[in-house]
Amino acid sequence: METDPHFASRRDGDDDVDAADRSRRKRSELSDRLKFLAAMFRSPRRVSSVTPTSRQTAVEMARPIDCRSGLPVLELGPGTGPVTRAILDRGVAPGDLYAIEQSADLCRHLEKAFPGVNVIHGDAFDLDTTLAATGVSLFDCVISGIPLLSFGPERSDALLMSAIGRVPPGRPMVQITYSAKAPLQPSDPRVRMHRSARVVRNLPPASVWLYSR
Repeated sequence: METDPHFASRRDGDDDVDAADRSRRKRSELSDRLKFLAAMFRSPRRVSSVTPTSRQTAVEMARPIDCRSGLPVLELGPGTGPVTRAILDRGVAPGDLYAIEQSADLCRHLEKAFPGVNVIHGDAFDLDTTLAATGVSLFDCVISGIPLLSFGPERSDALLMSAIGRVPPGRPMVQITYSAKAPLQPSDPRVRMHRSARVVRNLPPASVWLYSR
């Protein structure tokens, strides 16, 4: 059987494009890893893992988003943006995503990597101040990459209550942890919690917990 030379040429061209895309992705992943490591060394307490969140874990963290709600999404501690990318892939418009990051260097990276996303340089533990200029008071959900176990139960509980006070009843704060146990036991008995996913292929293995009231 003879091969159509035009088809072969198109196929070779597609292979070249695929190879170029893979090469760009690898360079981007390496760049993200280097930025992540730099942020970790500058502020190790605010970084929960020695590697960025895996794609699979990021997808699980974005899964609870309800794109039909018409509400924006709040992301805490986006780092180099693996979860940011998953949130946008979930269908959230860039202008409907507010991402709070403490590192000025990572904020610049996020603004370049995700045009249109509302990147806010500020403190996620003081949402009243950090969000004041946005005029936004209600979100569909809050997605957090902040290592709560590094900040102690009292401060972490205050963040949790502040976060779920900004979502409708029943909507979650999504929290990642690399611990075998829940990252936080809420002080408010009205807050429900459950683990929605366990990703063993993440390095280290990660769990995704949902908190709602």
